[in-house]
Parts: sequence; structure tokens; C-alpha cells
Amino acid sequence: MVTVISFIVAILILVSLHEFGHYIVARWCGVKVLRFSVGFGKPFYRKQRGDTEWCLAPIPLGGYVKMVDTREGNVAEADLPYAFDKQPPKKRIAIVAAGPLTNLLLAIVLYGISFSFGVTEIKPYIGTVVPGTIAERAGFQTGDFIERVNGEPVKDWGSAQTAIVLNLDGGKVAVQVKDETGKAAERIIDAAGTPQAAEVAKNNGFIGLTASRSSDKIGRVAKDSPAEKAGLQVDDQVVAVNGVPTPTWLAWSEIVRNSPGQKLTLTYIRNGATHQTELRPNSVETPDRNRIIGQIGVAAKPDEAWQQKITHEYRPSVPEAFKMGWDKTVEYSVLTVKFFGKLLIGQASLNHISGPLTIADVAGKSASMGAQAYLEFLALVSISLGVLNLLPIPVLDGGHLVFYTIEWLRGRPLSERIQMLGIRIGIAAMLMLMLLAFFNDITRLFG
Repeated sequence: MVTVISFIVAILILVSLHEFGHYIVARWCGVKVLRFSVGFGKPFYRKQRGDTEWCLAPIPLGGYVKMVDTREGNVAEADLPYAFDKQPPKKRIAIVAAGPLTNLLLAIVLYGISFSFGVTEIKPYIGTVVPGTIAERAGFQTGDFIERVNGEPVKDWGSAQTAIVLNLDGGKVAVQVKDETGKAAERIIDAAGTPQAAEVAKNNGFIGLTASRSSDKIGRVAKDSPAEKAGLQVDDQVVAVNGVPTPTWLAWSEIVRNSPGQKLTLTYIRNGATHQTELRPNSVETPDRNRIIGQIGVAAKPDEAWQQKITHEYRPSVPEAFKMGWDKTVEYSVLTVKFFGKLLIGQASLNHISGPLTIADVAGKSASMGAQAYLEFLALVSISLGVLNLLPIPVLDGGHLVFYTIEWLRGRPLSERIQMLGIRIGIAAMLMLMLLAFFNDITRLFG
């Protein structure tokens, strides 16, 4: 329910304000608006106010503003001066651009509100390198501090991770770091075109690195799990499995993963004393359904000293927060444009494209994390919506902007045949994009 409600709220906010941007500028430009609809399909709610019918429709994947337009049917003589297509190109450009620009403005506001409550920055330190991943093969080490990716400086963990993933399919990625001793080093990721790179896109950009670092002690024991039944408790430290020393959490947890249903003898330390217990890990299917792994129902205790080292918390003033919101919106807008550019030249994986199912999933997760996480999720989706609509693809706002700008510059519109051809190509491209997004969603969420 949290996922469904948070997704519907997100759509209502983002789509309504996008369309309201079109609506309000259309009214300012003297265009008559017949309908304002949030959602597609037959409306289940209607309210007439002045010349405009306000509607809610059942398919929450968009919305539209219907204006008087002679291209869409007969228009009364009295309404001709208020028809959209009878306005000069400058007014039509303003009306069309208003929707995407409203989304970008909304992102600045949402980020500004969120940052006003406080900012938690994660410094670009590598806390954990997962065995068997792209990151391990590239030579990353625990404690590395990422300074640059392909020569470009990074500010925090998020920007470092984004820069790596964005360049992953374009060839070798050179990551300049300082190791734990302060010595400069370079880690080279060479995974372009490999199945592992495709898996990164499916796993939301995870290449095997996390900023967090776990201690070797148990931080949580699940109720009715094999670990609880075996008597394991929070702060216990497993030091051996079946007599084989396991000095780290990863060492013994890997044995457990590879031993589904098998009887294991765990040696652990509690309050300085050594104890032993026996258990059988549950057999659990991995999300990709490729193997069965063992799980005993425990989670590692975070390394609190490390967390303090990599975390920077502060509360900016309101003007500073909104300046940060502006900077973040510009940064993500540029990144989104770069991504689409790389997609066109084959240097970005199509697996990175997400659709409404993934958006709904992330909406639920961010809402469960709190108001700030949800506000920043809304801001990020609003940026994506704004930039996507500005792309020069017919049927999108950006495509119409191209048509009207050409008309403005040459003094007459493109022929109807050329415009219709462009619209057909645009519709085909968007249908393919939507099908790909749904396919990726289903693959990502359901294996």
C-alpha cells in the first residue's frame, strides 16, 4: 500500500504541475483551454470551471491540456482568436516549454525544502568491496578514497558512483584514488560490452562497491531464524565454521551462502568467551533464480567509527539550501542529457532505462525512508520528466519546440507532410522506449 500510494501521489504532483505549467502560460497568452486532465482514459471525475473542464482519469501515466485548435476539429468563429494554432510562434514556444520548465523549477523547490532540514553527505570512501564483482577485478581496495573518474573530480559518494556507471559502457573507466596509506593509485574498470556490465544496469548501478563498512559482529538476528534457534545474539562474533578460521564477516558468511541445508558448526566469541553452536542454513533462491544459497537470518553490525569518518552532516541556511537545490538540478539535468547522448552512440546500456514499475518501487522505498528521501525522489523524477520532455522528439514537448522554432526562424511552418512524418517517427520511438522500459522493469523486479 505504501508503494501504491506513494506512486500515485508522485504522479499526481508531477503530472499535475507539468500540465499546470502549460495551462497557466496558455491562459496568459490568451489561449482558450477546454480540458485539464490528470491521467489518460475516460474521466471518472469532472468539474467545469469557466471554459475549462477539470478531469481525473484512471490511467496515471501522464496527463494533458486540451486547447482550442483548428487542427483538431471545427472551431467556432468567436473562438478563432483564442486557438492555439493561431498564435504566433513565440507564444506557442512559451506554452509548450512551460511544462518541462515547471518540472525543473519544481525540482529546485523540492531539493531546497529537503536540504533546509539538513544535509547528510557521504564522502567518496570505499567501505566494502564485494568479492567476485567488477569492482574487485578492477583492484579496488577497502579504504580507497575516490578523487576522480576519467579525470573529472567527484564531490561525494553519489557523484562518484554515477560517474563510474555512466562511463561503464563507453570503454575503460579510469578511477583515480588514494589508498588507506594516502598513496595515489588508479583503478581501471574494463567491462564495456560484457554480461557483467549489463548486470550492473539491472542492479541499479551496483558494481560491487559500498561506502558503508560492517564490523565483524552480529548486529541483528531475525526472529525464528536458524541463527536465533541456535542461540546467536547481537554482538556475537563468528571466528570459525566447521573448524576453519574465519577472521572476517565476509569469510564466514560466504561459507554459509555456499552451504544451504547443510549442518554447520559455528565457533563464536561472546563477552570475551568462546562458544560453539550448530545450525542448518535455510535454502533460499537468489532473485535471478540461478542458484540456491544458504541464509541463517543475521545482519552485520555497522562499523560506527567508519560511518563517522565518511559522513558529513550539516544544516544550511534556507538561501544556501535553495542554491544547493539549483546546483543539484543543473547537475542531474546535465547527467540526464549526457546519458541520452551516450545511449544514442551506443556507450550506455539500454538496461538503464526504467519505467513506471521501477518508479513505483523506488517511490515506496523512498517513502518508507522518510519525508526527505521522498522529496528528493520526487525532485529526481521531476528532473527526468522535464529533461525527457525537452528532447527533440516529435510528440514530446521538445519536438513541438523544434517545429515552432523553425517556423519562427523561416517565417512559415514546415509542411504538414513533414510534420506528420516526424510525429509518426516520434510515436514509434516512444512506443519502443515504453516497451523497453516495461521489459526492463519486469526483468529487474521479477527476475
